[in-house]
Amino acid sequence: MATRPAGGIFSRMMARKSIAQVQRETATSELKRTLGKWNLLLLGVGCIIGAGIFVRTGSAAALHAGPAVLLSFVVAGIVCAFAGLCYAELSSTLPVSGSAYTYGYTTLGEFVAWIMGALLLLEYGLAASVVAVGWGGYVVSLLADVGLQIPPQFTGPAGYPLMRDGVQVVVDGQPVTTIFNMPAFLICIALSALLVRGVAESAKVNNIIVAIKVSVLVAFIAVGGLIVLSNLGDLVAKNWTPFIPENQGDGKYGVDGIMRAASIVFFAYIGFEAVSTAGQEAKDPKKDMPFGIIGSLVVCTVIYMLVAAIMTLLVPYGSLNVPDPVAVVVDSFGPQWGWLAKLIKVGAIIGLTSVVLVLMYGQTRIFYTMARDGLLPRVFATVHPKFKTPWINTLLVGVITAVAAGFFDINVLGDMTSVGTLAAFAIVCLSVIYLRRAAPELPRGFSVPLYPVLPILGILSCAYLITTVPWNVLKFFIWYMLGGVVLYFAYGIRHSNLQLGREQDDLPDMTELPAPVGTQP
Repeated sequence: MATRPAGGIFSRMMARKSIAQVQRETATSELKRTLGKWNLLLLGVGCIIGAGIFVRTGSAAALHAGPAVLLSFVVAGIVCAFAGLCYAELSSTLPVSGSAYTYGYTTLGEFVAWIMGALLLLEYGLAASVVAVGWGGYVVSLLADVGLQIPPQFTGPAGYPLMRDGVQVVVDGQPVTTIFNMPAFLICIALSALLVRGVAESAKVNNIIVAIKVSVLVAFIAVGGLIVLSNLGDLVAKNWTPFIPENQGDGKYGVDGIMRAASIVFFAYIGFEAVSTAGQEAKDPKKDMPFGIIGSLVVCTVIYMLVAAIMTLLVPYGSLNVPDPVAVVVDSFGPQWGWLAKLIKVGAIIGLTSVVLVLMYGQTRIFYTMARDGLLPRVFATVHPKFKTPWINTLLVGVITAVAAGFFDINVLGDMTSVGTLAAFAIVCLSVIYLRRAAPELPRGFSVPLYPVLPILGILSCAYLITTVPWNVLKFFIWYMLGGVVLYFAYGIRHSNLQLGREQDDLPDMTELPAPVGTQP
């Protein structure tokens, strides 16, 4: 039986779940330690490679870093390494299932858990919208290859000039302004309907999807690399001179632009969390976890830098501010490579479809868990009698992601996703510091090396990258978080099971259901 918190409002905000209570609620099964360091590294590579490199790299290069976006990937990878090691310690210390929301609830208290839930809506919900916009870009490009044209007005966010190769599109003498991104909207609606019915995980299908994503990038690097090497001198002089464009202020080029682009390409690394959650299944966590996390980040950083180098060498970086930058570059390979361009686009579409599906799935389960805790209305935990999925919750997530993908600019959505994720990672780093001081006796399968230096660097680096985001995005983020705080005091703290001294509602445990096919971005 849970104990109702006593004391003033601050004490109630700091109320924490016990580890034993969370274990009872999540009902996890015994996990076997079967994963070696190479298993963890490959797991990380499979989960990290995805939407970020296919979608966000182009705008980072075009608007902020130019060819020096290669350096932005290094910066983002280092920041992720700090956060990843902290995730690894928490996952090996707290033997509970769940996301950073659960970690927050058991360390820093209910209010921080609520804040984490709000941040995860940005990390998962809006990330799904970003990937959906990228998905739509590749679909439009592939359909154009086979002679099918979607009216350009229905392929972009509301009220934005439609751009191609850095120039606004003109039809019948009139500049085209987009009305609505129909493909991005429809994929979100379709996948939410699919999630309502339930999508069972298949290891074989998942492995095929990962193989397709990696093969697409390998083919891109191999063919693009050959083209680059055959004409390297001219391409460097044409598209890489200067390598770091002159600073134009406001995060546009120069060193400031590199750091601003780092907050954008940060999106490409989000999937590394999957490695940290495997801590209880690692054969030797103290050695295998850092190898898996750092190793996968290094491998993916090298792959990302190769892709970015080829992109910015073959195509002027100013023309890469599109949802489908890889498609733009493969089209430049020449007509003899047209068949490869189509294959790469098909592979990207398949990979991005799975990413949208899993991000939406993750968001529905976060809402579901919060509803079971009483922090959200019970309707978010209502399970369909036939499909056994949180169907109302899933439909709501589908509508939210679809509207965001259909009407908002991909750069704004991506910035919001990065800000939310960076803030969540900073809280995870803070949780490690707090838990070391509050419960030093807890057994830890893995401990962050160079403590407390690395967790502090994680907090500071995440905070710094947040400051590089445009003020209009930060302003929206501040109002969003203030709205979340108001909702907590208006509803969450009044209906919280922990505050009322009761366990989670007697509802089916969705954590026992299989996850959908796919990976993180």
